[in-house]
Amino acid sequence: MKPTKTRKGITKAFNAAIEGILYTFKFERNMKIHYLVAAVVFIASLFFDLSKIEMLLLIFAISLVVISEMFNTAIEKTIDMITDEYNVLAKIAKDVAAGGVLIATLNSVVVGYILFYDKLTEISESLLYTIRESQMHVTLICIVLVLIAVVVVKTLTSTGTPLKGGMPSGHAALAFAMATAITFMMEQIVTSTLAYLMAVLVAQSRIEGKIHTFWETVAGALLGTLIAILVFQISMFY
Repeated sequence: MKPTKTRKGITKAFNAAIEGILYTFKFERNMKIHYLVAAVVFIASLFFDLSKIEMLLLIFAISLVVISEMFNTAIEKTIDMITDEYNVLAKIAKDVAAGGVLIATLNSVVVGYILFYDKLTEISESLLYTIRESQMHVTLICIVLVLIAVVVVKTLTSTGTPLKGGMPSGHAALAFAMATAITFMMEQIVTSTLAYLMAVLVAQSRIEGKIHTFWETVAGALLGTLIAILVFQISMFY
């Protein structure tokens, strides 16, 4: 009977752990962002010749961020369970936990930069340089098409207004479209990275301002990026 109880205990422990993982994904916005970024990075890694050591470093960096966020959530929930009043020590505990997540995130950014910089630079030199001299009116056409697409989608979904709120985020769509245009027009990966970083900050500001939800900004980012890619790809044939 003892082995049976042990197996039940192990099964229960695994179920509890999985429930904890699912909880953070369902109710923690930052965890959704972490998983989305992780998925994008893992998909991108398929197109690069990463060694086993590089892949291990990538997995470890991403796992560290997720683990840190889970510990942060556990600490926050424990403190909220103990007291619902302002307490200096409670604030310190939450701030320290959040600081741990920040350090883990910065670590993952550094690891990703080291692993992908040289490879992305080679790609930018071989592929993006050929359309670096694209005429500026292509970018203007891209921006106009993005704005039209945003208005059309908002009309179809009956959400928000043409300039505020609703699905998708027009600001995120325009920011990511411009970042993609800069990527196609320039050959320097640093410039492209900074452009996309600014686009992410624009999207984040829409979420923080409670003007758009997380998924509305994601939809906007995807819409803007895809339209920009389509426009620049078409321009290559003319």
